[in-house]
Amino acid sequence: MKTESSRRSFLAAGLALPVAGVASAVASPTPAPAPQQAKGPAGQLSYRTLGKTGMKVTTVGYGCMITSDSTVIARAVDMGINYFDTSRNYQNGQNERMVGAALGAKRKNIFLSSKCDEKTGTGILAELDTTLKELNTDYLDVWYLHGLGSAAQITDDLVEAQRKARQQGKVRFIGVSTHTLPAIVDRVIETKLDVVLAQYNFTSAEAYGAGLAKLNQAGVGLVAMKVMARAGRRGRGGAEPAPAEPAGRPAAALKWVIKNPAIATTVPSMTDIDQLEENFRVMGQAFTDADAKVLTAALEEVRPYFCSMCGKCDGQCPKGLPARDLVRFVMYADGYGQFGLGRENFQRMSAEHRAIRCGDCASCAIHCPNGVRVAEQAMRAQELFA
Repeated sequence: MKTESSRRSFLAAGLALPVAGVASAVASPTPAPAPQQAKGPAGQLSYRTLGKTGMKVTTVGYGCMITSDSTVIARAVDMGINYFDTSRNYQNGQNERMVGAALGAKRKNIFLSSKCDEKTGTGILAELDTTLKELNTDYLDVWYLHGLGSAAQITDDLVEAQRKARQQGKVRFIGVSTHTLPAIVDRVIETKLDVVLAQYNFTSAEAYGAGLAKLNQAGVGLVAMKVMARAGRRGRGGAEPAPAEPAGRPAAALKWVIKNPAIATTVPSMTDIDQLEENFRVMGQAFTDADAKVLTAALEEVRPYFCSMCGKCDGQCPKGLPARDLVRFVMYADGYGQFGLGRENFQRMSAEHRAIRCGDCASCAIHCPNGVRVAEQAMRAQELFA
């Protein structure tokens, strides 16, 4: 068994270096022109090409999931951020409407993505029509199948529906969002999807590096979400409140993701102008040794509570409980302050899984190789959302 000191040394070295084997971003031979952008007040706009789509996107985009203030979105466009991401189910369906109102005539100046949640081709095509209406736009630049965690979930039926929408001019490019990137890499390449939106942050370098490299080599555009790895409160009943996030950690986390040249853009969640301006400034900054030290300390702190979604615990629960999803739902509530989002996701589980109480088991059969306290976080989810 490795000692704690050797483990910390390994983490520090891994954080200081780019992900091994990742090639530079693949550019399209006929890139689409980038929208005209207003000059930002600070920082330096940087762009990468989103795989073979040819879209020239800012390395810091905007994740609209928890935004409720439309003026922050409008300000982001004015600063020059040009990639915005929402979804049909965010904020009980209200997020798309807010984003559409915030963008208004600015829509033509940005790239816009959204996601569908239905599980049939007919269902997602109906969702798309609603999405376009709510966003007040004729088309999406990227349309994702939302939150799929296995190759089997990327069905021919769903992909054919996406292709139909693309042929109809309702979407320009198609893709999938996932919290479990390694599980879907080969299927994405097989179905010739254009873009993948994946959870990726300083906790997941080892598990995700090879998959990102393979997709990048295939010309698939890569967008990173959950880039801050926020974990929130600690343990069952919210015991051990999390300390205040150290100054510089969000910026260090975002810079760590951007330094991987395979990642075209990122979609950090932002709720106010201060967060927007902090993330904007990151585009003009390099990842430093000081940032690596900050994230090495952060790894030790969040390790017991943040799931990197490596998938190694799948199938370990004898009752079939999707443990990593429960850990993620707690993250929404405790890490991002979005109790409603965590509860919505919990309620989408089957009735059988919602009825399980981990406290009824004498011991937990799940062993996380990364040190996540799965049983504690699962019980926390059941106490919060059941």
